[in-house]
Amino acid sequence: QVQLVESGGGLVQAGASLRLSCTISGSIGSVNVVGWYRQAPGKQRDLVATLTGGGTNYADSVAGRFAISRDNTKNAIYLQMNNVEPEDTAVYYCTLETGVFTKRVYWGQGTQVTVSS
Repeated sequence: QVQLVESGGGLVQAGASLRLSCTISGSIGSVNVVGWYRQAPGKQRDLVATLTGGGTNYADSVAGRFAISRDNTKNAIYLQMNNVEPEDTAVYYCTLETGVFTKRVYWGQGTQVTVSS
């Protein structure tokens, strides 16, 4: 089955850089969208960034600081986080949508990012 596993989270200081990775295993077929979401304690899970064949989309709060990318050869999704802020503290989840006629959405287990001031 398809499995997504995030890694790269940790404790960093404000202003630092961090790169999250999401490895994909299993037969995924046609990929429509890859993305990253995050959820802070007591808050809803919000979109961080998405990547499609047509380009990228970022939440206003991270635009200009974060960058999403995909490496098909390594079967991985990345989130480059630059100039992180304490408000970026959250559990970060990668997500994958596949399928042409039947859409399927997969999620990873999440990785904790904590930004200290």
